[in-house]
Parts: sequence; C-alpha cells; structure tokens
Amino acid sequence: MSQFNFGQLGPDLILDAIESLPIFVESGLLALNSYENRVYQFAATVNDKSTRLVVKFYRPQRWSDEQIQEEHQFAQELVSHDIPIVAPLTFDGQSLHHFEGYRFALYPSVGGRQFEVDNLDQLEWMGRFIGRMHNVAKANAFRFRPSVTLAQYIDEPIQALANSELVPLQLHDAFFSVLEHVAKETKARFTSVPSIRLHGDCHPGNILWRDGPSFVDLDDCRMGPAIQDIWMMLSGERSNQLLQLDTIAEAYEEFATFPTEQLPLIEPLRAMRMIHYMAWLEKRWSDPAFPQAFPWFADNKYWEQQILALKEQLAALNEPALKLGY
Repeated sequence: MSQFNFGQLGPDLILDAIESLPIFVESGLLALNSYENRVYQFAATVNDKSTRLVVKFYRPQRWSDEQIQEEHQFAQELVSHDIPIVAPLTFDGQSLHHFEGYRFALYPSVGGRQFEVDNLDQLEWMGRFIGRMHNVAKANAFRFRPSVTLAQYIDEPIQALANSELVPLQLHDAFFSVLEHVAKETKARFTSVPSIRLHGDCHPGNILWRDGPSFVDLDDCRMGPAIQDIWMMLSGERSNQLLQLDTIAEAYEEFATFPTEQLPLIEPLRAMRMIHYMAWLEKRWSDPAFPQAFPWFADNKYWEQQILALKEQLAALNEPALKLGY
C-alpha cells in the first residue's frame, strides 16, 4: 500500500470541504497539534449562531469508514451517559463526511489546561471518569475496530523496524538484541484477559482540564484489557506509582470493579507501547510533517537512548507487578 501525504490538502480545499456542510467559516484556520491526521480550529456560523469548531481530516488508508463511524458512535454513546468526551457533530444524521477523496468530521472546540499527572486530586477524578467510561464500554463490543494484540504491538512493529534504514548500522546489533529480549519477556507475560471497548490512548496529552477532565481524542479506540486505559496515568518512581494507583483504583471502584487481576499487564503494555511508537514513527517518516516534528528520530543519539530505555524496560518486566495497598 502506497504512503499517502496531505500535500493536496490546502486551505481552499479545507474551506470548501467545511462549507459543503451548512457552515459559514468566519476566520482563518489554526493548525492544531496532530500528526496522524490534520486538524484545524476556526470560527464559524452554524444555524445563525457564532461558535468555534475543529475540523479533523482523517489520514486515508488508516481506518475504514466503518471503523471511523464506530469511533463516533462510541463517543456519542459516552456523551449520552454524561461522560465528558468531545464527540463529533452531526449534520443530517451524519458525523463522517466526504469531500474530493478526503474524509472529515467536525467537533466543538473545547479549551482547558493540561492534566497534572502528579496531582492526586485530579488522579482521583480521572479514576471516577475512567470507571464511568468503562462501565458504559462493557455494555457492547466493537465490531470493526482493532484489538490490543501482540501481533499489532510487537510482531508487526519489529518487522517494520527490521526493514527500516533509519536504525543506524553501528547500533543495529545492540538495538535488535535488546529489542528481541524485551519482546520475548513481554510475550511471556501478556496473558489473555477479557477485552472491553477502550479509549486506547489514555495519556495526559489527550486530557483537557476545565472544572474536571475531558477527553478530546478517541482516534485510537479499540478492544483490549481495561488496564490499558489506566496505566498511562502512572508516572515517577515505584513508590509514587503505588500511591497513584491506589488513588485511581479507589475512585474507579465507585462505578466499576477495578481490574486488579490485570495489574501484571502494566509493564508488558508499556513495552508494547514503546515498540509500537518507534515503528509508528518509522512508518510515517515519508510524511513531510514527521521529519519536521521529530528530527531526532534519525539521529544516532535517539537510538542509543532507545537501547538504554529498552534495557530499563527489560528490568521492569522482571520486577514484581504493582499491587494495590488500600
């Protein structure tokens, strides 16, 4: 499959696409921080009311229409349960729109400050938030969205990296040696557990804080273990993570049973994310936005740091799993 770039997606086409709907654009386009897709904020008039909107153009060949619509339906289902997710707007009952080969969606523009990972009050709020989200998520399953699997997060990424010319030759043996060890230990510890619908990419960058949390991106939603939406809330030394975990779990339990049996999956899932992220950058390197945004990815120093990070992750995989203390 050939790589697609957004080179033809200029301002005129973006405005024409937006105004193919009953929307009148009143301002210029402000590009927002998104690399996988292309996202712009603007002022507009909709139904004779002034508002601020965000338009998101999906990267072709990544998701099918069915997968995108399933993402939208999940967001709208969560909103119907008063869970603060930014869901796409609908026009004539449709949330996914097509224009000259591009697919796009419109969202309300929401503001807020960044989630503070070391703020226990905010972590407690997030525990309740994720517990509520998972309580709704368990009611149904995705039919078209992918799942968190070893194939997608270990095997396929390692194959992509093995075929890449970006891994420096002089570091090739050292990098792939530790990578294979991490992959082996991860596979040995990634046990089968029940899957639910997930946010899938529940890191602080996808959370806005304004009188409480709000998720702004369900682009990576998929089926998987519930702990996948929880472990990225943990940071710092082990003692800090234990305190954070207790805070989240106790709040989560107000709405859903905390997946205590999945705690041994935290370090395997962390390893899978590390490997998948490297391969994602390699896969997207032909998109001009990526070398500009991630110039360090092609430097020897980055790969030296990854060797060290993988060694540290290998050690973490062999440590006892985190346990609840409350």
